[in-house]
Formats: sequence, structure tokens, C-alpha cells
Amino acid sequence: MKKRSVSDSMARMRSNKAAMVVGFIALLAVYLVMAGMAMRISMSDEILMIMGTPTPVRSFAGAFSSAANLCVILLVVFYAKSGFIMSLVLMLAQIPNLMAGIFARHIFTNISGLCTSIFAIITVIMIYVKNNRIEKYQDKLRSQAITDTLTGIPNRFACTELIEGLIRQRGRFAVVSINLNNFKNINNTMGVKTGNAVLCEIASRLQKAADEGHSGTDEFVTRQSGDEFTIIIHNYPNVKELLRTLQYYKGVLEKKMTVDDCDYFLSFSMGYAEYPTDAGTVDEVLSHASLAMIEAKRQASGARVLRYDPSMSDAERTLQMERKIRHALENDTFFFRLQPQYDVNHMLIGFEALARMKDESGKMVSPGEFIPVAEETGLIDQIDSVIFRKSADFFGQLIRKTRTDITLSVNVSVKHLMKNDFLDEVREILSTYQLPPEQIEIEITESVMIDSVEKALECINEIKKMGIKIAIDDFGTGYSSLSYLNNFPADVLKIDKAFIDQMNMSDSSRKYVASIISIGHIMNFKVISEGVEEDAQLDTLRSIGCDYIQGFIWGRPLPPKEAEEVVMESA
Repeated sequence: MKKRSVSDSMARMRSNKAAMVVGFIALLAVYLVMAGMAMRISMSDEILMIMGTPTPVRSFAGAFSSAANLCVILLVVFYAKSGFIMSLVLMLAQIPNLMAGIFARHIFTNISGLCTSIFAIITVIMIYVKNNRIEKYQDKLRSQAITDTLTGIPNRFACTELIEGLIRQRGRFAVVSINLNNFKNINNTMGVKTGNAVLCEIASRLQKAADEGHSGTDEFVTRQSGDEFTIIIHNYPNVKELLRTLQYYKGVLEKKMTVDDCDYFLSFSMGYAEYPTDAGTVDEVLSHASLAMIEAKRQASGARVLRYDPSMSDAERTLQMERKIRHALENDTFFFRLQPQYDVNHMLIGFEALARMKDESGKMVSPGEFIPVAEETGLIDQIDSVIFRKSADFFGQLIRKTRTDITLSVNVSVKHLMKNDFLDEVREILSTYQLPPEQIEIEITESVMIDSVEKALECINEIKKMGIKIAIDDFGTGYSSLSYLNNFPADVLKIDKAFIDQMNMSDSSRKYVASIISIGHIMNFKVISEGVEEDAQLDTLRSIGCDYIQGFIWGRPLPPKEAEEVVMESA
């Protein structure tokens, strides 16, 4: 199949080349005919009667001359340098004959032909120079589009193009995804500059190995992004030979690397997928290779290379969701909904801003699907920022319009809270959207008290100094101790929906919720129960002293316009 497809490709190339040669010869022949006719007619003394008017035959010489000039222009346009040289030769060859006619034979009608030829030569030169500049610019853009700017090797666009071409040829090939283990440690300890130098050295080794051809197969090396590289391998007789090539590259990469006088012994995770056995499209073969690499990294199986297996489907779903999240962030398809919060007497006290997302087809994606993946992949802080800004923009306008004193509650992940510029971001949002800080509440999960309690407390104290309230979200689902909670400068404790659902099923469940409320009150926290959906739950919460209610019983998440109507009605 491979030999036949290559033969077909070569046959098409020969056919295209033959067509170009035929076209070149045809234009040249037409030019010679037109130029010869123009020259012959220009020397004729014959007179034609056209509609009763005597017309010299030589007056038609200009038409044939223009047709000849059009041919030389087309030669330059379609045949670049070879067409330009031929055009100049043809045009310059006319000039001595025209000048001889003027000065030797006194055929002064040749003056117009001489001027036309000179202008045609100038036009041809201008077209050629301009086309050359355009081609160079296009080549530059093309090179930039398919070349990784850091390493100088082909990028993911070039990778995709080659895979598309191989699929059209219907040959067998493998896509190998390579990822450097613990690359973050190099950046964190040695700096980004050293990290970039390491990536350049990896790219250089891969490219050199591919160019030298010691593996016995054909390889194409690309950098996808960050510390992820891809090798496309084809022209291998069997899987055993493919694995031998992969081990060759693994050996090349894991040799001692010296960068800035420091020695590094690096390890890599490698996964691969074969076309057409493991995948049938460009996206599938790339994603399946990436999934195999992720699984190799997860298993810490650096000593071997993993092939894609359908059992990796859970990882595939995660990868697909990550792509959807990145697409939504890039195309601004995240938005917010506002769920009302009330006191037990059904008085509106505020809204919680909830993240919502649409995928590339415009379909809604459940928060239960995208939020865990966003947390796992480290994208949650970007979602936090988008929702915070969009809801703050709306809430600032709502306050100015209605003079309401209710609170906007926004969720902030641990990763977002721990960012060095988080406090600056909060100050900038308050200033940009003219928000009174006392009407903003930041919700954080209790896990922050386990992950980095000292830094978390330092950041939260600064937030409190701004006048912003702090709520501990999903209380009871983590592992925080009461000693942490006692020192935590919070204002509100939020009881997770899971406890509310079980609350009326047994006396012990009810007492557990009552205990959380009691602890919150002892520590001077207001307590809000999430996910309240039934009248019986509401009655129980009232009886055990819960302060605030949030749930479908009094309000589902609302679009901004409907939330504004709720505020107007409660005023």
C-alpha cells in the first residue's frame, strides 16, 4: 500500500510538471506568432476597406503586439524566474529590429512599438520583483507558522499537516508522545532560562537523531507545547522494529545533559498510537498517543514505553474535557449564574456566582463534569478569574442601579488563592467595577487549611483588611481540625449539600448538622446550608438554628436579568 501510494504521488508530480512544460511552450508559441504578425503587419502598405473607410493594415499591429506582451506577462506570473528570463530575452530581442526599422528604413510607426516594448520590459521587471517579495514574505510566514519559535524544530501545525498527508496515503505510521518528567522542578529551581535551554537541547537531540537515520525508520520530530514533543515514525516493517526505534530515541534523550555547566540526568514518559490500528483520524491518533504518555507518567513507568489501550478511556475523557475547557477559555464561553441566598425568614441576603460553560458546539457542560477536570489540570484559577470579573461587572452595575446592600459571593480555588498576584487581582477588580468590599464574599474550601495554612492565613488576613467577607465552603467534607478553624478569620460557614440530604434520615445525621451549626456559632460564624430542596429540610434547619438558606426550595441559579428582578422585588 505504501509503495503504491508513493508511486501514485510521484506520478501526479510528473503529470503536473508535464502540464507546466506544455503551458510554457504554448505561451511561447503564441507569443512568437503574435510578435511575428505584429512585425509583418507593421511593414505592410496594404489598405483595407472597413465599413467604407480605408484603413491601413499596419494599424492592427498594436493589437497583435499587445497580445504578445500579454503572453510575456503571463510567463512571468506563472513561471517565476524561468518565465522572467525568457520574457526579457524575447522583449530585448525585439528592440534592435524596431530601432533598425526607425533609423535605417524610416518606419516611424515602430516608435510606438518601441515604447510599448520598453514599457512591457519595465512592467515585467516590476511584476517579477514584486512577486519575489511576496513569495519571500509568504515563505517567511509559512516558516513561522510551522516552526516552533523556541527550539526551531517543526511545531504542532507541521505535525498535523504531515499526519494528514500520511492518512491520505493510507500507510501505517505511529505517533509517539514524549514528555519530560518533573520539568517543573527545573524551572522552579534553576529558572525559566535554564528550562528553555534544556528544551532546546532535547529538541536538538531529537532532530539530530532523526537526521542521522541510525534508527532504520523514517521519523519526523515536532514540539507540541511546553515539555511535550512528538515523533511521527513511518516506513517500519513491524511493531518490534518500531519499539527498537523508540528505545533508540529514549537512549538518546536520557544521556547526561550539560546546560550552563550543570549536569542533568533526565527521564521521559513515552506513549504511542498506531494508525490505523489504534486511531482513524488526526485528532484520535494524537490524543491516543498523548493518553498513552499520560498513563506512562501516571504509572511512573519510565523504563518502558506504553501503547494506547482502550482501557485508558477515563483519561481520554479527562483529556477531551480539558480541551473543551481550554476552548471555552480561549473563546470566552464561560458565563455565570446567580443563586439567591436567604435568611430563614425568606429575606434576600445575597447571591452566589456559579460557573457555567458551553462547549465548541454551544452545548451546556455540567459543572460536575468540568470543575473536577479544571481542578485536576490546573485550569481552575483561570475559570475563577473569568467568573469573578464577569459577576463583579454585573454586581457593580446592580448596586449603582438599585442601591441594594446584598452580598455577592464568589468561589476561589486553593490554587487561585495561593497565586502571588491574587491580592492585586482582587484590588483591581474592586476598583474597576466600583464594588464596595463589604458587599463581596470570597468562598474558599476548608482544604486550604491543610494545603498551606500559614500562607493561606496571611492572604486571608489581607483580604479581611480590605473589608471583604470570607466563607468556608463545603464544610465537613475535608479534614480540617478545630484548631485551624478557631484561628481562621472567616465570617460564614457553609454546610455541604451532602449533609443536608441525609439530615432527616436519622437522628444522628440531624445531630451532626446541628453540631456544625453550633460550632459555627461558638466561633462567631454565620451558618448557611447549601442544597436545601424540601420543606422538611427547611423546618429542621430553622429548628436547629441555621442562619441562612441556599437551594432550589427558594431559588435556582438565575441569569443576571432574572437575578436583578429578584432584587427589585425584594426591595
